[in-house]
Amino acid sequence: FIALRGALYEEAILFFTDFFQRDLPVASLLDADHTFLNEALAHHYGIAGVTGASFRRVEHVRSQARGGILGLGATLAKQSGASRTSPILRGNWVSEVLLGEKLPRPPKDVPRLPEDEATEGLTVRDLVERHSQDPRCAGCHVRIDPYGFALEGYDAIGRARSRDLADRPIATAAKTADGVSFDGLDGLRQYLLHQ
Repeated sequence: FIALRGALYEEAILFFTDFFQRDLPVASLLDADHTFLNEALAHHYGIAGVTGASFRRVEHVRSQARGGILGLGATLAKQSGASRTSPILRGNWVSEVLLGEKLPRPPKDVPRLPEDEATEGLTVRDLVERHSQDPRCAGCHVRIDPYGFALEGYDAIGRARSRDLADRPIATAAKTADGVSFDGLDGLRQYLLHQ
């Protein structure tokens, strides 16, 4: 991952530079079907046909679980823990940064979730769902967790995945507090575009 930090950063810089230079509509930040890759980053994402160290615009990446700000490895990695994903961090980021909903800080005495994805035989989602049953936490978690659960199809360093580190299947289906259901990045993207 350390060797890819620069590439993840460069992808985000190029994506936003392109957005501003082309004067694209704000919705394209979510709905873009392109990104900027070099060979190393394309390999990290599992996208074939990109060779060499130079970055270039690559089209039709939504079909490969990419596209828009939610598909950027930098976004996904920044909103993760050191060794596992974090639906809470990812969901909170969507809520606060994309939707502008400021949430209160968590209570100081709420226990932290384990740092290891293979903990206690539970998935990260299971751990978050158990944690959010605390009445002091439930009010915010019902607002942010669905967004984070939809992004569980990406590991802590932004690679698409269908199984977690303990080889358990990943569940990306989610339902918002107001009853809207969606699944994965594409479902979350459509939900946000139509809010």
